[in-house]
Amino acid sequence: MQRRTMISHSEEESLCLGEELGRNARRGTVYALRGDLGSGKTVLARGIARGLGITDDITSPTFTLLEIYEGALPLYHFDLYRIEKTAEFDGLGFEEYWEGDGVSVIEWAERADGLLPDSTVVVFLEYRSERERKISIEYPGD
Repeated sequence: MQRRTMISHSEEESLCLGEELGRNARRGTVYALRGDLGSGKTVLARGIARGLGITDDITSPTFTLLEIYEGALPLYHFDLYRIEKTAEFDGLGFEEYWEGDGVSVIEWAERADGLLPDSTVVVFLEYRSERERKISIEYPGD
């Protein structure tokens, strides 16, 4: 497993990191975003969308669980904040997206522990101050 860690000093720096992740994404890439409220998960998701050429306004899909955006590759933006138990995933069919032809960005991904593909890229976001976030990216081993 490879790990990359950086400190973001602004929303724009976080957007740029997300944009890089979006440009490097391939069909079936899954980004699992983990971090507390206000740590920057949605900002990073916006950057990933930008890297995929998506110009739509990306917001947190908390009430719908999933928003789909069209770009160079489809973006499947999940927000699992309202999921309380893994049993709630039964019948939702999210795995079809995670293993599909687009890029999945999953906020509150810890709610899906044990369900995500082994190839998932895990991004840990930590709120350090109003203008500083620690972002660690774990890439799966080959």
